[in-house]
Amino acid sequence: MTSSDAGAPVPAQHPSPNRRPGADRPRSTAASVLSALSVVFGAYLVTVLGYFISSGQQAQAIAQFGGFFALPALIAFVLLSVFNLLGATRAWLPALAGGLGAGVLGALLGSAVLISGTAGNVFASDVVIYLFSSLFSFNLLFVLSIAVASALLGPRVYDAVIGFRTIGRRVGERHVALVRIPASNLADGELTHIDRIPVNIELADQQWDNYCAALDAEGWETIEVPAAPEMADSVFIEDTVVMFGELAVITSPGAESRRGEIDGTEQAVRELGGLVIERITAPGTLDGGDVLKVGKTVYVGRSLRTNAEGIRQLRVLLAPHGYTVVAVPMTKALHLKTAVTALPDGTVIGWAPFVDNPEIFDRFLPMPEEAGAALIVLSADTVLMSASAPRSAALIADLGYRVVTVDISEFEKLEGCVTCLSVRVR
Repeated sequence: MTSSDAGAPVPAQHPSPNRRPGADRPRSTAASVLSALSVVFGAYLVTVLGYFISSGQQAQAIAQFGGFFALPALIAFVLLSVFNLLGATRAWLPALAGGLGAGVLGALLGSAVLISGTAGNVFASDVVIYLFSSLFSFNLLFVLSIAVASALLGPRVYDAVIGFRTIGRRVGERHVALVRIPASNLADGELTHIDRIPVNIELADQQWDNYCAALDAEGWETIEVPAAPEMADSVFIEDTVVMFGELAVITSPGAESRRGEIDGTEQAVRELGGLVIERITAPGTLDGGDVLKVGKTVYVGRSLRTNAEGIRQLRVLLAPHGYTVVAVPMTKALHLKTAVTALPDGTVIGWAPFVDNPEIFDRFLPMPEEAGAALIVLSADTVLMSASAPRSAALIADLGYRVVTVDISEFEKLEGCVTCLSVRVR
């Protein structure tokens, strides 16, 4: 993932050949490690201080218990760093579970090493009983301290390092991006307007990871929707829910093979909390990729995936919220947002050969490349675009926007674009 300064030309961008997979996520890695360090160090101090006080504040207790809990703390730090990298800091409950696991394993393994040299001829079964009983005696304070600190402190440190804060935010203040890991059968995804080209699954996984890293780096918390390993198109999560502020509309995908995807998406949306959930129902069909929001105007593509009944239902749902729904004929591309998206100032940009009626839009700016039709608005002055459209990115940068580019070539083989791979909750 690379970025340009506003106004500067954006050349074609490629990952460094010396960069290992996942190296585009340094900030999230640093946040995970620093979160674990703060939690374990805090728990270590609480534990040593607790035993110092309980021993009558004898000075030698600090050295004694400080040395005893140093190794368990080190082990817990390593384990918690791993747990954080796997997503333990995303909410207080997984953070609590990760802290509890790291605390228990750190206490058991650390204590086992410390007593191994003094166990003598004691039976192994006695050692095991002793270790587990320690979790309810001298190791209890250490374990509880790590668990509580993980739930209360860990996510806050992670968010501070990553560059955003989600704890206690109202819906309108958070920046969350829902994403879904590619399915194992990604290459079998539905196609309508292009011929099938072999997809490199390993490269697609790396590109998806880098896409998530780009969102992370720009202050968006990426939350994974439950995986759907046998649903080939499930990575294109945009099609399953559309956000309108605090209103989440669960869609009714036009491709029958995709209708099972909405359950996991709805589960993730409900877990965010604070959202009103509505849905499009059969016989209506609506793909999120056909919905483009420009202020209070909602353009909806009448495509092969979105029918008239789906548009009618969306119009009814949005009317009380002050939105105007404008139906847009779509015959040349899979989705409306395959053909057009919009800049923060409301200018609609697009690939003219895919646009049936450009006069529908108040302002339309044609792009020089097909992939340049799609962008994600990350902030008032920053957008995300595909690395396969360098001339389009340069054009947008010359309009005063900072352009972040990501390589999603494997998903473009499946009629995907940068908008398809996430749903932004603002």
